[in-house]
Amino acid sequence: MYLNFIGFWEALVNSRGIFIEAAQMTLALTAVSIFIAIFIGLFFALLKISNIKILEWIANTYIYIVRGTPLIVQIFVFYYGLTNVWMISGFWSVSLGLAFHNGAYIAEIFRGSIQSIGKGQTEAGRSLGMSRSLTMRRIILPQAFRRALPPLGNQFIIGLKDSSLAAFIGVSEIFAVATTQGANTFDYMTWLLVSAVYYLILVFLLTLVVSMVEKKMAVSD
Repeated sequence: MYLNFIGFWEALVNSRGIFIEAAQMTLALTAVSIFIAIFIGLFFALLKISNIKILEWIANTYIYIVRGTPLIVQIFVFYYGLTNVWMISGFWSVSLGLAFHNGAYIAEIFRGSIQSIGKGQTEAGRSLGMSRSLTMRRIILPQAFRRALPPLGNQFIIGLKDSSLAAFIGVSEIFAVATTQGANTFDYMTWLLVSAVYYLILVFLLTLVVSMVEKKMAVSD
């Protein structure tokens, strides 16, 4: 056990260069996909609360497809499907696949937070002469975003961990580097534990950022 720990520590220290580079790729995948997913989620959340049947049906169909199919299938569809139309890198096909997937869950988060705002807020905005869209933009959405932040933080963390699926189409993120090192040394366990350390560090940093944003918004209230 002592020798295994020494081997793990040496692997952790000696491989820091390639894993830090892989961690940067993981962060890039997460940041790009979540950024796009926020817009997708907000768009479909607004469709779902529009009270227009066809728009609600479109939003519900999108969410059902995402929930009903595995994420790895969605990523593969984006990768092999899009490359038949135009040349797209593995990074962008995974980012779009993750954005498509996370967008559905973020849509439900936004829908719940928007509907949790009292109708009196909307009526107050309309009584001030604001249009429905302006009331939504200036009064409802800022409050809804504050309420959505905790579950959004959880979704961001899920998105970060889901980015490990990029390894299956050859993107050199943390999990891909760990499995490559494991294959080269015939010691998968050590390298998977090394990858776990990097994921824990990234999740800690992301949790810290979300917590700081929550506190800042709480002060502004």
